[in-house]
Amino acid sequence: MGFYADEVFPRLMDWTLSTRTFQEQRQKVLASVHGVVLEIGFGTGLNLPHYPKTVSSLTALEPAILLPHKLTRRLSEGALMVEVVRVSAEAMPFEAGRFDFVVSTLTLCTIPDAVAALREVRRVLKPGGRFVFLEHGRSDDARVAKWQDFLNPLQRFLACGCNLNRPIGALIAQGGLKVKRLDRFRLPRIPRIAGEMYRGVAFPATPKD
Repeated sequence: MGFYADEVFPRLMDWTLSTRTFQEQRQKVLASVHGVVLEIGFGTGLNLPHYPKTVSSLTALEPAILLPHKLTRRLSEGALMVEVVRVSAEAMPFEAGRFDFVVSTLTLCTIPDAVAALREVRRVLKPGGRFVFLEHGRSDDARVAKWQDFLNPLQRFLACGCNLNRPIGALIAQGGLKVKRLDRFRLPRIPRIAGEMYRGVAFPATPKD
């Protein structure tokens, strides 16, 4: 992938996403998580300190090897045992109905086929299970969305596949999940094109939905 993608961008991403603002958001979205949990897009393990003690097991899905020394340190410092699985979210190697919760934080922007991954999320959730998410995405403001569309090719190049303009709520619905709660907000001190946030909870849709 090259030096930039393997070394420079992962360090920049880890530094940016470890700020207090993002840590506060991680804590909010993970507060209700419990039981058997799957996290997609585990990255460098920045969610680890924010999982509550009610989590009995954590499986971490991450196809890329990002800053392995930093990830190893975070795994060793945490109290939670984690199974790291190196496959993509579009084809999960898990039986249906395995997990109580599936977690995605700042991941759906980058997965090549986000809808396929969300369909897999629906498949592996237990009946009554929940998908919790914290994502950036497409603005509801038409002017901002136009700039997101214009700058997205540059964003994908500089941020190794990350998209500015994905309509997160619509993608979740296409993946067969029904949003139970959705908070839309803007992160402070971040350009609006990258700081339009989606935080919420969804569950597997039924024919009645």
